[in-house]
Order: sequence, then structure tokens, then C-alpha cells
Amino acid sequence: MSVTNLPLKSRLAREGRAMQKGQQTKAAIVDAALGLATQIGLEGLSIGALAEVTQMSKSGVFAHFGSREELQISVVREYHARFEEEVFYPALQAPRGLPRLRAMFANWMKRTSVEIDSGCIYISGAVEFDDRPGPVRDALASSVLAWHSAMKRAITGAVEEGHLRADVDEDQMLFEVHGLILALHYEARFLKTPGSIERANAGFDNILRRYGADMGAAKAAARPPRTSKTASKE
Repeated sequence: MSVTNLPLKSRLAREGRAMQKGQQTKAAIVDAALGLATQIGLEGLSIGALAEVTQMSKSGVFAHFGSREELQISVVREYHARFEEEVFYPALQAPRGLPRLRAMFANWMKRTSVEIDSGCIYISGAVEFDDRPGPVRDALASSVLAWHSAMKRAITGAVEEGHLRADVDEDQMLFEVHGLILALHYEARFLKTPGSIERANAGFDNILRRYGADMGAAKAAARPPRTSKTASKE
């Protein structure tokens, strides 16, 4: 019996399985491409190199993306999704204000400490595409700006909660915090300077103090809420 003669329910089930398999294959290709890109950069990616790594044919890899540019954009999107999962979303569990801002920076530092060895798509991509307009540069810039926006909201929250001074220039503070991460990559990955992670963490604390961080209020906000049971024990 041919596929077209199968009952509708069976045809839909078969098509669903094929679609799921195709999505899984594409996800595996993007995962392999991301691993390659951290080593050789987005510009170093090619359909041929990826076909060799995944042990697929060039036509098989090409069929999932259609172009090298679309492959690069898929890698940027996957990198950003993983960045959000590791850095942004876990920090939302922390109370609004300085605790959340600290959690976002701590998660960012944790990821950065790993990328000192593996490489950062945002940083290497900025070097490769800073003066090359196009969809890949747009995808990179959009991802970084989305993260900057999240960090700025966290800074604003810390101001509104009274954990930072009311006159804080949020854009300036964001610029300085981002500068710590960029300096860390340069010092630790390129120059191999010992103690770079500790210096970056110390730099963040210095920034907080300079912008009037109320550490006492932040610690109080980070404590779990009192319940009637715990209150009765006091």
C-alpha cells in the first residue's frame, strides 16, 4: 500500500514522526555547529566541515538550513537560548532588587568562567561581524541587546527597591558591568592572567558600593518570608 492510500490518521502519524525526526536531526546539527563555532568562530563554519563532524552528506546538512548564513543564524539563536537558560531564568528566582542583580552577574560569571576555555560566541562574533552588516550581525546584536535590556531592568529594580542610589545612571552602570566581562575574557583567555575571575568579582562589588548598594536591605530582601510557624518559635 502506498503512503497516499493509507488512512488519514496513519498518514498524519507517519508525517508527524518524520517531522519529529527532522527536528531532532536539525537540533543535533545545530549542537555540533555550536561546538565548532566556539572553537573556530561563526565565520569558520561551513556545510562541508559540519557534514564531516556529523557524518552526514553535504546535501543532507544543506537541506536543513538552505544556506551557510541560515546555519550561522541558527547557531546564534541556539547560543542565546542556552545563555538565557543558564544565566537569566535562574536569576528570576532571586528577590527583585540587588539579590536578583547579584544572581544575574553570578550566573554570568559562572558561564564566563567556562567560556574562558571554550570561547564566547558573542565576543568572537562581535570581532568577526562588527563591520559586516547583514542578518548574522543583526542576530548577534539583537541577542546581546536583549541581555543588556534584562540587566538594565535588574539595575532599575535595585534602584526602585532602594538597594542602589536613586540617581544611578543605569546605562553607565550597565556599561561598567559589561566591561568587567569583556576585560575578564581578554585577561583570562588571551593574556592568561592569574586571578582574573577574582578581580572581576571584586570589580562588581566595587561598582555596587560606588553606586550606593544597601547591602543590609538586600540581605533582608533575600531572606525567605516569615511564616506563622517560624514566627511563633521566636
